[in-house]
Amino acid sequence: MSVEARLVELGITLPAPPPPGGVYTPVVIVDRLAYVSGQVPYGPDGKLVTGRVGSELTEEQGAAAARVVALTMLATIRASLGSLDRVKRIVKVLGMVNSTADFQRHPAVMNGFSNTMVEIFGDAGKAARSAVGMGSLPYNVPVEVEAILELHD
Repeated sequence: MSVEARLVELGITLPAPPPPGGVYTPVVIVDRLAYVSGQVPYGPDGKLVTGRVGSELTEEQGAAAARVVALTMLATIRASLGSLDRVKRIVKVLGMVNSTADFQRHPAVMNGFSNTMVEIFGDAGKAARSAVGMGSLPYNVPVEVEAILELHD
């Protein structure tokens, strides 16, 4: 089943891709790899999800924000590539979690992103991954994620 068909089957509607927030391109393609710039959680209403995990947000709310990042990223990838069916697999993910100094469950927050990718891409959505804590992120978002994708020939 194609990735686009899988989205329909799951009843997932992607948000509009956000415009770049600076002087960069959202996706750069080199050979069969696509490098996706850091994506942040734009909710269905187009507004940023904000808050620091461990103080303003719970771990579960952080994971929900990471799922929103996954959907935002897929919208950005689709806009750049024309179709998500061009993606062969998710290769590497770097997840940055805006959290308090004593919060230690960054991987659990990032599971919100990774579980979404596996739900949509199957095993091809399971990537090498880093989940790190940050003292702050732009606009006080709870999660920012960048990725490297392998594309079909």
